[in-house]
Amino acid sequence: MHPLTVVTGILLGSAASIAAGLAVVMFMFFLLADDHPQLTEEIGPLVTNAGLFLGMTAICAASFIGLVKERRWWWLPQLGMWGGLVLLVLYYLPS
Repeated sequence: MHPLTVVTGILLGSAASIAAGLAVVMFMFFLLADDHPQLTEEIGPLVTNAGLFLGMTAICAASFIGLVKERRWWWLPQLGMWGGLVLLVLYYLPS
């Protein structure tokens, strides 16, 4: 296995675990929203963040599959993965 495949796998696992964690938190917020109305303000940003990491997971998965199966198109999702990572970092950096 090539080092780039390992790094891609690490990014895939990290993005998937963050997306899954945010999905669980979103589910809990939906359950508790009736009893705690202040949680409804947080659902919008939570859905946005979960969507960002779900998209990153999909891009990383495509990149990982391309690398493992040694497809000719492996570099396309790889570029998307690194570009997505840069955009996520810029998104979360304080202004």
